[in-house]
Amino acid sequence: MGPVSTTTTITPSVIANHHAKYVPESYVSRKIFQGFDDENFYMDGSLSSLHNPDQYRLECFTQFHDMKAMDPVELLGIMPACHFGRFCSNKYLAIIHPKMEESLFGGLEHRSQIMTGNHPRSQFYGEFLGLDKAIWLLHLLAFSLDPSSQFEASRGAEFHPQYMESIVNVSGGRVPAGQIIGFPVGPGFKLGNGSVVKARVYLVART
Repeated sequence: MGPVSTTTTITPSVIANHHAKYVPESYVSRKIFQGFDDENFYMDGSLSSLHNPDQYRLECFTQFHDMKAMDPVELLGIMPACHFGRFCSNKYLAIIHPKMEESLFGGLEHRSQIMTGNHPRSQFYGEFLGLDKAIWLLHLLAFSLDPSSQFEASRGAEFHPQYMESIVNVSGGRVPAGQIIGFPVGPGFKLGNGSVVKARVYLVART
């Protein structure tokens, strides 16, 4: 669980122009990791991880090992409606708004294909599948280990170096006092052995 948020309001004016790239990264990260805490990203009501946790962890690790070397485009060409395929379709529709797709491609052909159960063969969608595969593999690995939990820093919360790291390099390696979370950029993870993968955050000065 992440730190409790305060009522501090962050406006776009606090983001340096050359840091604007972190805003879409934050948006995509939030959408792509949504549902990560569930064994199937809430695509169905499966409770295998609760009914037989040891077997489920083994199955996840086996899938992780088998899928590492697979080309996601080739996989979905053979099994478009598999769990991974459904995950990819759901994430595309969640992340790429129709107006965004129209702006990128001049139409909604990608969306139309996805909503009929197909996967576009464009270079853009191929790159998108690469991101999907990375998250899917991370999810399989997380569920193959001892129980782990995901957390996200809250906007306006205090900076906690044991759980967070600045997305922007800080002079001297130490975050100065008075910095708070402008917005989260990537989630963190607490593993079953107690170790922590830090959440990535964009920091701003408290006002």
